Amino acid sequence: MPKISERQRESRRQQILEAALGCFSENGFHQTGMADIVQRSGMSHGAVYGYFESKDDIIEALADDRHRSEAILNSAAEQAEDPIEGLRALVRAYAHGLTDPAGEPRRRVGVHGWAEALRSPRVHARVVEGIDIPRSMIAGLVAQAQRMGRLPDDLGADAIARSFIAVFQGFVLQVAWGEEIDVAACVAVIDRMLQGLAQGDRQARPGGSA
Repeated sequence: MPKISERQRESRRQQILEAALGCFSENGFHQTGMADIVQRSGMSHGAVYGYFESKDDIIEALADDRHRSEAILNSAAEQAEDPIEGLRALVRAYAHGLTDPAGEPRRRVGVHGWAEALRSPRVHARVVEGIDIPRSMIAGLVAQAQRMGRLPDDLGADAIARSFIAVFQGFVLQVAWGEEIDVAACVAVIDRMLQGLAQGDRQARPGGSA
């Protein structure tokens, strides 16, 4: 068998993942078999199994790809000198992803993944890992803002981070359902929430206005 270059190998791997993404997006995990992915990829069974031994391997690879793309968004927010602006930058970056029509299959697969995590420990671990990374980063920005007196310190940084994650997950679900959402207006609401947290801290201090 002739050897292929690393670039060709990666191209074929992505070809398989794109085929799997389309199948999972349309039919979910349970209704998709390896035979469906092979057929959609246009490759032979042997070629596909040469890259992935099982459907779960493909699901993990898709999760890894998503985590890598999200890491770029997270790093941009971490580099902000002002933690509040870092939070705002993160909100806008993820919100932009919700407006990208090309991201629809990945959003749908993400929702399928949440459901699959209820029954598969392997998928559950990957889903939680993907959430823990931005959650920890958000908590770090919040804690930094609290140390600077920019946000109230009577609220747990992790609790605030989980609340922001929950809001974003709700947006993902609504968009995956096909609902028309004014994402810019929703971002403005989250901005107001941040302002409200900051103002609440000032009002709680001696001499703060009611």
